Amino acid sequence: MTGMVQGALAVVTVVCVVANVFIVVADLSRARFVLANSAEVGLRPAALPCLAALKGAGAVGLVAGFAGLPLLGLAAAVGLVAFYLGAVVAHIRTGVLHNIAFPLVFLVLAGGAVSYFALVLS
Repeated sequence: MTGMVQGALAVVTVVCVVANVFIVVADLSRARFVLANSAEVGLRPAALPCLAALKGAGAVGLVAGFAGLPLLGLAAAVGLVAFYLGAVVAHIRTGVLHNIAFPLVFLVLAGGAVSYFALVLS
């Protein structure tokens, strides 16, 4: 049973990597939906490269975790959880709830990555 759970969590972690790479590219290319969402929660466009760097570092850390550095993977996953928790809080604080599902999905994926690396390290 643990093998199935670990396998499912590994898939979730891979999806987390892919999703974060996608949003990093969207942030850096200043995709229309990124600029619109950022403006709604009061985030200046100048902050996007910094946020993209954080998300990118998280994705790279998850890949490093798969490549034999599970402590780094766990740290990256925890960092992504903190990042997306902040994004959810920003949406709630500003009352922008119509698109809160996006940061929530990323938060759940990052939580799955935390679970995966915690299981690997146990």
